[in-house]
Amino acid sequence: MAELDKVLFDLVKPMVDDPESLEVREMPSANEREVVLHVYAKNDDIARLIGRKGSMASALRQVMSVASHAEDRKVTIKFEQI
Repeated sequence: MAELDKVLFDLVKPMVDDPESLEVREMPSANEREVVLHVYAKNDDIARLIGRKGSMASALRQVMSVASHAEDRKVTIKFEQI
């Protein structure tokens, strides 16, 4: 069973300028089959993780959906600046 928050953290850590301020938290969801992951980083890093027209965020969501497929769960990723 993959710890999806750690998988996402390992994916985004090389992409940010300030990895010390990066944090990924799994939040509770009303739906037991859904995993909500919040990515917290500085403003410039969040912009980089979302990408132009959301292309990077879309790619991250796609990769994480593959990672969560074995557990038959849906992943929702939200980006928050600190």
